[in-house]
Amino acid sequence: MATSSEISITRYRSGDFVDEDDHVACEEPLEIRVEGNSVAIVMRTPGNDEELTAGFLLSEGIVSERRDIFEISKCPSQAGQQGNVIDVLLTDSSRLDLAALTRNVFTSSSCGICGKATIESVFQRFPPVTGDFRVAAELILTFPQTLRAAQATFEQTGGLHASALIDASGEMSVLREDVGRHNALDKVIGYALMNDLLPLSEHSLMLSGRISFELVQKALSAGIPVVVGISAPSSLAVEFARESGQALVGFLRGTSMNIYAGSGRISGAEKA
Repeated sequence: MATSSEISITRYRSGDFVDEDDHVACEEPLEIRVEGNSVAIVMRTPGNDEELTAGFLLSEGIVSERRDIFEISKCPSQAGQQGNVIDVLLTDSSRLDLAALTRNVFTSSSCGICGKATIESVFQRFPPVTGDFRVAAELILTFPQTLRAAQATFEQTGGLHASALIDASGEMSVLREDVGRHNALDKVIGYALMNDLLPLSEHSLMLSGRISFELVQKALSAGIPVVVGISAPSSLAVEFARESGQALVGFLRGTSMNIYAGSGRISGAEKA
């Protein structure tokens, strides 16, 4: 399945117009259904749709482990849909509570719900992380290069976000790219769910952009103790990480970083 598309463009450079071919990131809608009920339509980069769906269901609290999912299947192409429909059958369909879906609440910064209420609602489903996992600051500094080296489609298009799991030794376990930041992370945690790797208590999460509350709470749903990004976190992301026991690192660039939460999980930071 193509993640980028070749198109004809006119490029202006140094006073000249030149017709050339270029690559742009693919973007198509995906409808997610559970037991035949439509629960979400997401704009995503095609590919790893089953992982995206599994990660979405995990972060929404619909499933908590691999055995909760009986089957994930792509529906046949229909007029106007191009086969972009995924249906999920649960092992126990009686546990499906469509009213509990809260994605729109969490993704909207203007929903009118205060941060404290939002945080408490997440903790009702996902407990704070525990354990003593720590990572050295010097190792974290290598994460951006590790991420960038594996972003094949970004290299072509310059238009995709990425999320990656990095283990205690600094090796990347999995990377996924997508036009949506939350989709890229859903694909990563969906991969972990489908491969029975949860909880990810011995991994760090590396993000290619800014760090929102939604991304930190998705990381919590997978039990990730360290969240790292090359850009800024939001105030609610910081508050959430502090209450959830997660380390939160932003502005990771060159030889510097800002530690916003969980400095005890960053080796050396406790001496500062």
